[in-house]
Amino acid sequence: MKRLVADRPDANQWLIKSAGTWANYGSPAALLSQLVVQNMGLDISTHQSQPVTLELMQQFDLILTMEDQQKEGLALQFKPYADRIFMISEMIGRIDDIPDPIGGELADYQETARVLEHILSDGLDRIYQLAVMHQQ
Repeated sequence: MKRLVADRPDANQWLIKSAGTWANYGSPAALLSQLVVQNMGLDISTHQSQPVTLELMQQFDLILTMEDQQKEGLALQFKPYADRIFMISEMIGRIDDIPDPIGGELADYQETARVLEHILSDGLDRIYQLAVMHQQ
């Protein structure tokens, strides 16, 4: 997402972070994730996990989840922000879970990266529209 936004004239206005619904603080990205994104020309070797918190929810105009269960759980836990939570697949008019490849094979990580890149690229205008609509 950061790479897609980098060339926009308003790139400095975007705040993009990653958090996990069941993540711990400070774990590095999975080695296969690092390898896959390295092959895409990106470096996430310094990435550290963080859980979704109220403080994070308050910072963002749009929250995207990979799975419906995550969307529902966050909407229940953070009710005041429920209208900002969407599945990432909704950005291209679909409602599809994107399974977490953790523990899978390299091909699983590659497929997840391919799907996410497609959705983010094709759904960037929708992401922008929804974020602007929910600005605090």
